Amino acid sequence: MNEQNILIQLGPLMITMTVVTTWGIMGLIWVCSWLITRHLSIDPGPLQTAVEGIVSSIEDAVAAVDAQHAQRIMPFIGSLWIFLVIANLSSLIPGVHAPTRDLSATSALAIVVFLSTHWFGIRIQGLKDYLRHYLSPSPILLPFNLISEITRTVALAVRLFGNMMSLEMAALLILLVAGFLAPVPILMLHVVEALVQAYIFGMLALIYVAGGIQSHTLRSRKQGDSHA
Repeated sequence: MNEQNILIQLGPLMITMTVVTTWGIMGLIWVCSWLITRHLSIDPGPLQTAVEGIVSSIEDAVAAVDAQHAQRIMPFIGSLWIFLVIANLSSLIPGVHAPTRDLSATSALAIVVFLSTHWFGIRIQGLKDYLRHYLSPSPILLPFNLISEITRTVALAVRLFGNMMSLEMAALLILLVAGFLAPVPILMLHVVEALVQAYIFGMLALIYVAGGIQSHTLRSRKQGDSHA
């Protein structure tokens, strides 16, 4: 870890710029959510209309993958998407680096997705039925199913980290070569890529969570068809 990135160190506990930026983003989301929901109205104004449009878009995206459990999954996926969008775009602020360019931050997000996948699966299916899907369609595949859980979590963390790090490095190199002759195209590229990476990470998280839940639904349908 870069020692210059460490702000406070208390024994093994280290507070880095990534941690501070992440806390700041979490606080910003909390404050904005509190302010927006204080004065909700049946006749919404422009701000409430925009927020409702964002929430509806997220809900539609979740329902397109798993309509049956959309209401349960949507708060987690929506919060993840909103956090990632703000985190990825935070590097546009001078002197601020996006938390997602730090492998420790993306690893933490990937672990949250990993734990949430099992959390939703166990809550909806029950522990016994959820663990049974690792033995499907054959117990021989158990080691491969366990390995896939680990590899996709690692890939989720490394993908976001690599893309955001390369994006910032590419923008820096272009600025060093061209100076400020092309700031607007670079800025637009950064915004588009940041939004795309947030969408991809959130969509993969949604697919993983929904896949764990739907494994029980598909197995139940097959059993129903066999008895029909």
